[in-house]
Amino acid sequence: MRFKNVLFIVIVVLFLGACNSKQKQEDNVKLPYDGSWEALQNMPVPDWFNDGKVGIFIHWGPYSVIGHKKEGRGYAEHVPKLIYKDTAYYYPYLRSRWGAAPPEFGYKDIIPEFKAEHWNPDEWAELFAEVGAKYVVLTAEHHDGWANWDSELTPWNAKDMGPKRDLVGDLGAAVKKQGLKYAPSYHRERHSSFFTTEQYVVNAEPHADILAEIKNNPSAASLYGPFGFDTSAVDEYVARWKEIQEKYKPDFLWIDDIPIFTRDGNSTLVEPKVFKPEIQYFYDQCRLMITDFMNNGNINNQEVYLNNKGKNRNWPDGVGCLEKDNLKLKVIGPKWQSCTTFGTSFGFLEHDTYKTPKDIISEMVEVVSRNGNFLVNIGPKADGTIPQPQVDLLHSMGNWLKTNGEAIYGTRYWKVNHQDHGNISFTTKGMNLYAIALEQPQDAIVIEATKEWGETEVKSVVLLGSEALIEWNMTANGLEITPPKDLGESQYAWTFRIETKTEQHDPKAIQTDASKALEGTKKVDLDGNH
Repeated sequence: MRFKNVLFIVIVVLFLGACNSKQKQEDNVKLPYDGSWEALQNMPVPDWFNDGKVGIFIHWGPYSVIGHKKEGRGYAEHVPKLIYKDTAYYYPYLRSRWGAAPPEFGYKDIIPEFKAEHWNPDEWAELFAEVGAKYVVLTAEHHDGWANWDSELTPWNAKDMGPKRDLVGDLGAAVKKQGLKYAPSYHRERHSSFFTTEQYVVNAEPHADILAEIKNNPSAASLYGPFGFDTSAVDEYVARWKEIQEKYKPDFLWIDDIPIFTRDGNSTLVEPKVFKPEIQYFYDQCRLMITDFMNNGNINNQEVYLNNKGKNRNWPDGVGCLEKDNLKLKVIGPKWQSCTTFGTSFGFLEHDTYKTPKDIISEMVEVVSRNGNFLVNIGPKADGTIPQPQVDLLHSMGNWLKTNGEAIYGTRYWKVNHQDHGNISFTTKGMNLYAIALEQPQDAIVIEATKEWGETEVKSVVLLGSEALIEWNMTANGLEITPPKDLGESQYAWTFRIETKTEQHDPKAIQTDASKALEGTKKVDLDGNH
């Protein structure tokens, strides 16, 4: 009897094992990404991203305590690096403000002042939803090595130091309550040469004062280091992202530009690609990390996506959307995103010079008309408050979207994206064409690209935000619209909804070659890239 029982147990165990093995095989079959770039190039653009159009980017960390940069403009989130690079300026500045400079007092010693004491994540999330954002991107880790989440992998994290709160987790919970998508951004790819004498090299050496700080406080090694690229540094890079992925289930994998892929003897720009062994390993691990992220989204029934950052893209074209700082394509390009500053900095910079509401709205309209998404950045203060000029700009954007949002959300590009005469951008939705005048329309507007339309193609023309009847007629030169004297409640840009009899989106209008789409755009200095 005992033998029969044992035999029964063995059979059950083998049966269950076979079932589990079969289930695992079935799960593997269902996963769409096999670990190759070719498979990843077939990833779809999620509807929430393609339709949402507008997101909020947030650069927030211990660098927000400093809020200062030489000459008062530029990327203030890079000051932690510049302290040790431009010692002639920043050491006296630190002494005047904190009474000491490296190696006695360095970036690590500023962290206790990053307290977020006035931060209310629900208020942030409510503001973002109110002003029309559909997704939120918070810096989980910038180049400085500081983790804004409750990390088990580094003591230099927001739960154990500084705010003593899980900033990534708390904001994620708040924005999801508002129905917004969430993306903790990841910028650690440049950390290993952030505090070093030379940037974007495989074997990087730390500044002498960094080494002195570490000697005085050995725990600082895990903040400032590792220095240079090796397998352990790459493994830590992947492990930190995996921790974010598992804890917070992000909708988007936001990775910053990775200069080492085209520096120090490495190049993704030639075929076959050329890599030193350490960077080949890094490139391969990024591919596997992205594969895992995409497959994990599929398992969780979660539509996820990622970006392909930089003029020199991180990955093969098609793997995520094109992205670059303050990017503005001149043509309709493959799905892309512009992470756009309100001022000159991403991180908080006291007395920054800000764009006008008209600048921001015009930029948003032009980005969307060319198949882009508008990810506008705020740089909160260390205490968790958002500078008032940035709040005001958010509200200006939000007020415009309340009136004109139907010409932005859920739209697609037209056969042309812009007309110089009248400074007009175009979007479409079904049989509606939206002509968005970026200058106050006073005289009659002729939509030049409608020249071939028949007399009965247009059914109606409406000015969003206005109850005035719009005069229009078809001419030999195209649809002519006469703006009313009272332009209604819109400001900065004015949207005419043109209802027609045919589908207006033209899929053929896109420039599918990413390199050609990026031609003529301003190249961002990598030393200043956020």
